Amino acid sequence: MQPTFVLVHSPSVGPSTWRPVAGHLEAAGHRVRVPSLLHIGAGAPPFWPRVADAVRDDLREVPADSPVVLVVHSNAGLFLPAVRSGLDHPVTASVLVDAALPARTGATPVAPPELLDFLRPLAVDGRLPRWTDWWDEADVAPMFPDPAVRRTVVEEQPTLPLSYYEQHIPVPDGWDDHPCSYLLFGPPYEEQAAEARARGWRVAHLPGEHLHQLVDPVGTVRHLLELSGTA
Repeated sequence: MQPTFVLVHSPSVGPSTWRPVAGHLEAAGHRVRVPSLLHIGAGAPPFWPRVADAVRDDLREVPADSPVVLVVHSNAGLFLPAVRSGLDHPVTASVLVDAALPARTGATPVAPPELLDFLRPLAVDGRLPRWTDWWDEADVAPMFPDPAVRRTVVEEQPTLPLSYYEQHIPVPDGWDDHPCSYLLFGPPYEEQAAEARARGWRVAHLPGEHLHQLVDPVGTVRHLLELSGTA
């Protein structure tokens, strides 16, 4: 049975970051789900159970015996163990795309100390600006293929609470009981790609900026199919 691709966006942005890839996968005959994590920052921490619940709830329309491929981008990589462990569906592969890696065991901090030091002065009443507002224009503009796509992504972004970045996410034993792989776009994720390789995962490189799936969805799809074994 052909698996359903589950494209999980970073909670710092929104599902539109996966829409072009989803469209090309569907055009090639693949089933696709793009769960929305836009509301997980509401309420009090911890937030990681809401990520796992959002993905599981989105898959209720998919038969429980239907296999899935989990594809996680950026910060969503940290939630992959919790997402995987919360699913009833068989997972045939996971692909981390320019993503942060979960810890091998124990719990994963969402943000390292140096990032928290950067974020704390940005918070107003405990809530942070949109992710693209953290960076200079010279860093943000190259990530988007055109102004229209940029406007859609920027307007969709949540303003997450600082406490989201202060949480630790558990890493259940045995979550990686299936083939895992890594797709690198570029800096600053080379270290994560090297760690993925050290874990014995397949690693591929599609040079680009952090939201390169928006710029080259065709190339991204090609690598997703190859890394997940569905090509």
